[in-house]
Amino acid sequence: MYKKIIVITISLLLVLASFGVLTVGANGLMADSLVQVSGTSPFSEGCNGAPQSGDVYLNSEVEPWVAVNPADPDNIVGAWQQDRWSTGGANGLVSAYSTDGGQNWTQVTIPNITACSGASGEGGYERASDPWVTFAPNGDLYHISLSFNDSNTNNAVLVSKSTNGGESWSDPITVLRDTATTVFNDKESITADRTDANYVYAIWDRLVFPTEKARGRAPERALGYRGPTWFARTTDGGASWEEARQIYDPGEVNQTIGNQIVVRPNGELINVFNLIYNFKNAHKVRGYNVAILSSSDHGASWSSKATIIDKLQTVGVTIPDSGDPVRTGDIIPEIAVDHNNGNLYVVWQDARFSDGAYDEVAFSMSTDGGSTWSNTMKVNKSHGFAAFTPSVRVSSDGTVGVTYYAFTNGSGMTDYYLVTCSSDCGDPAKWGNETRVTKDSFDMTQAPNARGFFTGDYEGLATNSGDFLTFFSQPHGSDKASVFFSRQ
Repeated sequence: MYKKIIVITISLLLVLASFGVLTVGANGLMADSLVQVSGTSPFSEGCNGAPQSGDVYLNSEVEPWVAVNPADPDNIVGAWQQDRWSTGGANGLVSAYSTDGGQNWTQVTIPNITACSGASGEGGYERASDPWVTFAPNGDLYHISLSFNDSNTNNAVLVSKSTNGGESWSDPITVLRDTATTVFNDKESITADRTDANYVYAIWDRLVFPTEKARGRAPERALGYRGPTWFARTTDGGASWEEARQIYDPGEVNQTIGNQIVVRPNGELINVFNLIYNFKNAHKVRGYNVAILSSSDHGASWSSKATIIDKLQTVGVTIPDSGDPVRTGDIIPEIAVDHNNGNLYVVWQDARFSDGAYDEVAFSMSTDGGSTWSNTMKVNKSHGFAAFTPSVRVSSDGTVGVTYYAFTNGSGMTDYYLVTCSSDCGDPAKWGNETRVTKDSFDMTQAPNARGFFTGDYEGLATNSGDFLTFFSQPHGSDKASVFFSRQ
């Protein structure tokens, strides 16, 4: 009951290729192909189980994430928010899997994480957000959800597992559930340990408010009174999860957001996040800071002090001509690791390169496990308008790839791009020309409006051998937003 199959036949691919949409090779999709992955919503209108506030954008798919099976590189799995609400979250989270390197996709609902996806009783949450998928080295697949209610303050971090490459999913395990009116868990992510299939790590910020949150306020990406980093792990391949716990407290009236773990080849864990100091100004750290924590024992213990990479100097994103807000990854840094040598790469939005006029893509790298970092530099190509919501990954040959959206004119027409560097990536001259992933510019003002036109606080990017696999959301035709895949 949870499946909706989307089949793209070779004959259809050839027709689409004649219109410049797809190119098909003997071994699958060739570079610059573009495939629509998401389809019609599997959810019925009003399935939430309680009256909801805000507007729902039915058949919209936003904020996708993607992963490649290390045990079978032709097996690719992504997930996204399905039927986005203006006031936060979506009716549920939907995944899709491919067994032929991205040519064809089958859509599968993540079951029992919301009322719309089959849950009832205590677990029948009204909405879900922040989808994330990760593969363990043995091919086990994990998905994490932030599930919550609009009608009350109940919220939870849930983990589901697939042992057949995304074809089906287990019922979720509750990693942490909160019902207090002053607490909300936010922006969770999940990472399987590439060095040991028994270990999988979940991490998020847990916002604490001094008084009950105001009703009608979207809970995602909220700024709280306090926002420490929380962590949970499994040491037995997902059979059980240790009790969730706080691993870093930035102090009263400060918080973290956008926590994301990568695993270096030596097994060391690196967690990147935005460290927000609302008042502290020692060493000029007040405001947003790109920071990391580390663990050398599979997350049993963590560094007590955060290492700050640099300031995160976003000014936010608006449609150039109208000034209407666009919700982007403006306060969410992204991290990648080279699985051969352990080099670390971080990207984020920053307005320093335009003297504060608009955001572009900032980049810094470390070759010593995060102790020192290269000078922050711009990696997107200049368009005269904002570039935003960057993602970063490293291919098997050490090539670094960064994707991002950028406005192509003042009215909000937008494209999605990839830029790469094969060596000495701390040198701006080593970055090549950008590749346009989208075939036609799209109108960002057509996207769902969730405190700004919204395609996601993050977008998916993975690697397969020497290829970069993009997994992103865009409006098209009369559709508010759909998820697309390409191999670059």
